[in-house]
Amino acid sequence: MYTREIQAPRDSPFENGIPLAGTWNKAFNRVNLLDVHRPYRWPIPRWLKAYRVKEWEGFSVQDERFLLEALLGNFKFSRIAQVFLYNKENGEKYIFRKILPGGGWRLPRSLARDTVECRWPGFFFRVHTWLNAASVKLDFDIAATKKLPALTAHLSFVMESRNVTPAVVSLKFNESRNMYAYKAVAAVRGDIVLGEDHFSLNPAQCTGLFRDYKGFFPYRMRGIYCGGLGFDTEGKRYGFHIAENQAKENRRNNENALWIDGRFTPLPPVRITMSDGPESDWVIQDLEGMVDLVYTPKESYRVNPNYFVARTDFYASIGHYNGILINENEERIHLKNHWGSGEKLYLRV
Repeated sequence: MYTREIQAPRDSPFENGIPLAGTWNKAFNRVNLLDVHRPYRWPIPRWLKAYRVKEWEGFSVQDERFLLEALLGNFKFSRIAQVFLYNKENGEKYIFRKILPGGGWRLPRSLARDTVECRWPGFFFRVHTWLNAASVKLDFDIAATKKLPALTAHLSFVMESRNVTPAVVSLKFNESRNMYAYKAVAAVRGDIVLGEDHFSLNPAQCTGLFRDYKGFFPYRMRGIYCGGLGFDTEGKRYGFHIAENQAKENRRNNENALWIDGRFTPLPPVRITMSDGPESDWVIQDLEGMVDLVYTPKESYRVNPNYFVARTDFYASIGHYNGILINENEERIHLKNHWGSGEKLYLRV
C-alpha cells in the first residue's frame, strides 16, 4: 500500500529562501513565491519574478441536482474568471466567462483571511478565504445576456477542522523553483438564483472541493487534472483530485489525494491515458492498486486565447467516473457513473 510522509505543520514552504518539497495536512500561514531567493540562474528584478508566478483557485460543488465548476486564475498575460453550471436533471448547461488582459489580480498569500475578486460591468466573482473562521465563501452576481440568464450565488465551504483535513503540497521543478497546492473537501451550504429560479444547497447533501495553486511553472506548462466528489452507496462523503504535472519527482511527493468522510489519504502517482484525445475515455491507473478509474467526458468546453507571445489551450469537461478508489485503511469507494470533471491545460507564457 502506497504511503508518503505527512510533515509537521510549518509557516511556509520555504526555508532560508529555498523551496521545500513535501506533503502537509494543514495550511501554511503564508505562501509568497517571491520569498524564493533566486528562482533563476541569473538575477532578475522583483517585478519580473512576480510575472513568472502563475496562480489560480478552483472550486467544484455538487449535489443531486447541480454540478458547478468555477475558476479564478491569474496567468499574468491574462486573467480568467469562469463559472460552469450544469443541471443534472434536465441536461442544461451555462457557461459564464470573463477573460481580461494583464495580471491585475493578486490571489491570497494566506488562506487565513483574504479576498480576491473580479469586478466588471455585469460580472462579479468574489472569493473570500477565511480559514480562521472555518469557511471559504464564493459570491457570483452575473447579469443576464441574450443567451444566458442572470446568475446570483452565495456559497460557503464549511471548513471546520474536525470534518476537513486538507492536502497541502510543495513540489519542485528544480532546486530553486516549485509549485504549491492546497486542496480540501468539505460540505457546502448556500443559495443559487438562476434567472427566476431559486435553489438552496443543503450541506448534508452537497459537497465541495476547493483548490489553491501557485507556482513558478515551466515556460511551457502542461497538466492534466481529474476530480470527483459526492456520496458513495454507503452514504460516505468522498472526494478525490488527481493530477499529472511536470514536477521532477512524483512518487515520493505528488499532489494526488483522496478524502473519505473528511479523512485525507495520499494517493500514488498515476498514469492518465487518452487513446483518442481528451474527448475520448480517460484511463486513470496507478501501480499500487489504489486508483483504477475510467472517466468519460459528457459536456466540454475549450478556452484558447492566443496573444502571439503567449498561448493558452484549456480543455475542461464534466462527465462520469467508473471504477474503484482505495484509501490507506483499505476502504473502497466504488464509482458507477458518478459525476466529476477533467481538465487538460497547455500554457506557454
